[in-house]
Amino acid sequence: MLLVDKYRPKTLESLDYHLEMAEALKNLATSNDFPHMLFYGPSGAGKKTRTMALLRQIFGPDVEKLRVEKKSFVIPNRSTSVEITILVSPYHIELSLSECMSNDRLVVQEVIKSIAYNQRIGSDSRKFKVIILNEVDVLTRAAQHALRRTMEKCMVNCRIFMNATSITRVIEALRSRCLCLRVGVPDHESISSILQKIGKSECLNVPKELAERISHRSDQNLRRAVLMLELAKLNQYPFSPDQLVQPADWECFVDQLAKMIIEQQTTVRLLAIREKIYELLTHCVPASLILKTLAFALLEKVDDELKHQVILLAAKYEHRMNLGLKPIFHLEAFIAKFMEIYKKYWLSIAG
Repeated sequence: MLLVDKYRPKTLESLDYHLEMAEALKNLATSNDFPHMLFYGPSGAGKKTRTMALLRQIFGPDVEKLRVEKKSFVIPNRSTSVEITILVSPYHIELSLSECMSNDRLVVQEVIKSIAYNQRIGSDSRKFKVIILNEVDVLTRAAQHALRRTMEKCMVNCRIFMNATSITRVIEALRSRCLCLRVGVPDHESISSILQKIGKSECLNVPKELAERISHRSDQNLRRAVLMLELAKLNQYPFSPDQLVQPADWECFVDQLAKMIIEQQTTVRLLAIREKIYELLTHCVPASLILKTLAFALLEKVDDELKHQVILLAAKYEHRMNLGLKPIFHLEAFIAKFMEIYKKYWLSIAG
């Protein structure tokens, strides 16, 4: 088992940061008027951990008795169906909405209806069931409006817990029907302390300097920090205070893309880069993270005169990516436009 899974807190009492929020959730769990919930914040901040800890506080340890199921939905007016993977416990059902793609509206409506309008899942005295929707901010606006209408109808015997990276991508009508809680990233001191605590539990001597370096290298993503600690152990143990922190493979891959873009600005090179982007996407690296990492890698390689334009380009195409459905189009457009600007810049200098 990976350390990130082994030491994931299971109860609200075992959380190491945002303790005020944990106390508020503990009080909420005993409330008779329980609302729909929306947890939002950056990746690796602990949204999913707090969601599951809250469920355990409400229903007890049986929420961890999970099984994986495949569920198929027939698409109206078509001869095809969409299949998604769901996690089921005696008290809740969980699904990731990124699997639904263009059929998200149908899946959201059918999943919630099939659960909300049937008998409750467990024999607990609680009168409601819970549906966890991960990545709710990837839903189209039509799907979010459909979710809002369904939420209003199922409030009697169903509660929906939603997780989102960006609350700005969630429509106001949906946000207004939920209790919204922002889960911010832990500070560097908290991450460093958690890494040393994990090391102590694993009988590993983690120097404070190394823990702090991992914290900064992880961009305050706790999940990534724990994975980096485990990778550091595989590369070198015993640890040393000045030990190098190796980046993830996909980050090295993106850095290679940046070098390819700087070396040559042609259609042939753009086609080669497209294939590498597809490879990143098929390995489930989020498109927005690819764009952000690539933009920062390019900023390190261009002159100061171009940095402002690179930042504007990245912001422009990230916004378009959030509105569209095909991330590859916007990633490729960002790279093509950067190539054009970069080539014109060097031709103007040479001329």
